[in-house]
This record gives sequence, C-alpha cells and structure tokens, in this order.
Amino acid sequence: MIEIDGSFGEGGGQILRSSLALSLLTGKAFHLRNVRARRPKPGLHPQHLMSVRAAATIGQAELRGAALHSTDLVFEPGAVVPGKYHFPIGTAGATGLVLHTIYLPLALRASTPSELVLEGGTHVTTSPCYHFLDTSWRPYLEHLGLRLKLRMVRPGFYPRGGGRVEVQVQPCARLHGLQLAKRSPVSAIAGFSAVAGLEAPIARRQARRAAYRLESTGLKVAIREETWDGGPGTVLGLTLNTAPVPTFFFGLGARGKPAERVADEAVDALLDYLKSETGAVDTHSADQIVLPLALADGPSEFSVAATTQHLLTNIAVIRRFVERDIVCEGDEGQPGVVRIA
Repeated sequence: MIEIDGSFGEGGGQILRSSLALSLLTGKAFHLRNVRARRPKPGLHPQHLMSVRAAATIGQAELRGAALHSTDLVFEPGAVVPGKYHFPIGTAGATGLVLHTIYLPLALRASTPSELVLEGGTHVTTSPCYHFLDTSWRPYLEHLGLRLKLRMVRPGFYPRGGGRVEVQVQPCARLHGLQLAKRSPVSAIAGFSAVAGLEAPIARRQARRAAYRLESTGLKVAIREETWDGGPGTVLGLTLNTAPVPTFFFGLGARGKPAERVADEAVDALLDYLKSETGAVDTHSADQIVLPLALADGPSEFSVAATTQHLLTNIAVIRRFVERDIVCEGDEGQPGVVRIA
C-alpha cells in the first residue's frame, strides 16, 4: 500500500487523479490522506468523487472513504475492463478532469475500445475546458501514439452544468517518447468568441477586445463569433499554430464579469506564452503529458513555458508508482525543461 499525503506540493485534486490512474496502470493500491488539504474546501467534492467512482468502476477496485467531503481514501485496484460507461457528475464539476483519471488505463490496459459519456461542466474555472482538450491535449496524445475522439454534445458552464461530452478511447499497445526542445515559429492566431443562452453582442465585445490587444503581436488574427445552445455562459478561445500541436488559451465568463475581462484572460495567457521564447509546451499541457510520457518507450525531453507547482507535484506522484528517472530543471514560474530517462 503506497502512502500519500495529499497536503504536499500544490495539495489539490491532481494528486488524487494521478494516483487513481497510476494505481490502475500499475496494480498498486494506495492510501491518500489529507485529500485536497490546500484547497479552501478540502476533501472530495462531486467531480473528485466521480473520478474515484469512475476509476473504481473501470478497474473493479475496492474503496474505503469514497464519500463527499472525505479527506481519507483507500483504493485497491483490480483489472481494467473496457466497455461503455456513463459518468454523470450531477453538478458543474469538470468532465475533463474525470476523463484525465480514466483515459490512460482504458487505453493501455484494455484490448478493445471504450465509449464514455461524461456529464457536468465542459467550461468551468480551474480546469481544462473542452476546447483545450480537443485542440491541444488530444493532439499531444495522438503524437505519442494514443488515439481519442471527443465530441461535445452540449456545453456546460458554472453553476448550472448540464454539459455532455462523448469520448471514444482506442486501445494503445505502447506510447512513444517526445523530443520537443524548441518552440516552432508562430504565424497566426485563430479564435472564437461564443455565448450560450446570452445575447450575441457579448460575444462581439469579447472578440473585439481580443483582436484589438492581439494587434501588437504582428501575427495574423481571425476570431469568429458563435452562439451555442444551453448555458448561460461565455468563452473566448485562442489557438496558436504551433507545431507539432496547436496551443490553446481561453477565458471564461461569470456573473458580473465584463466581456472585456474574459478576453483579457485569454490574451494575457497567450502573451505570457509568447514571451517565454524557449518554452515549447504550455504550462497546462506540461502537467498533462508528463504522466503518459512516464509510461512511454524511450527517453523524452521537452521545454515548458513556465515551471509550475502542478507540474512538480505531478512528477512527485508519478515517482511514487513508477520507477523512472524524471527531472524538471527550472525555477518555479520560470521556463524549464522536463527530462524523462
């Protein structure tokens, strides 16, 4: 039984999700105490509890402590079983974070495809939105040899939720390492400004603000306006045409939040990335690709736009389950390099 203190590092839900995935992948049980200890409301919330239950369902695991607000969890995995699964969070909890927990075990420990239906939030704060997953995360996985299909049936914003995402996970015999030391040249920014259940002029204000601020980059900019069913909610997404994978940034609306500030959030993140000329991988993708790379054949090395506590914590969790030499060079908040030998 691997003992893990959930208060170390960034002390959030990523420790839980990575531990669940690695337990299913390695067959090693774990005891996680102080779950999400560094968050304002510690313990298991609906999206975290659904991650636990989803992992237990696909991996025939035995659980202790799997209840709302629990801060102590024991997870003893069984064999991973592919199939058709439906996981409704019941709130605006992030569907993408549930997916991050179970996709890798289903791909690497199953011989047939799996189909998932995830219901909850698709565009909520402090989590990767659907379009980030489809634009950056999924292509990274395909570059490593793992194939996924994603489809957003309807969006889900905080606080209502109600989003629905369908996922197909193909079995993967092995993953390939990644060598990405330098960022590719960037020539264009493509974007969208969307509203759901709100007036179209909000999308126009978001798009105009983003286009105005992005003029300073000297890059070609094209931002389309969209109106979605569902909601209420707004999102502005921006994509850089980096290689081998596009890099995506976004801002989300909230009650009382001006449309211009939604655009500013996405633009600020994009400009910060461009300032870090040596970082090939954006900070959010770095968190998410280090786990599959730890299980890939051969060495990997990639530069990251900024070293984060999320990345360092995830590496520490991986080391508890997998005997692999993983190092991250670079001060927190500064560009860095991740090497996996």
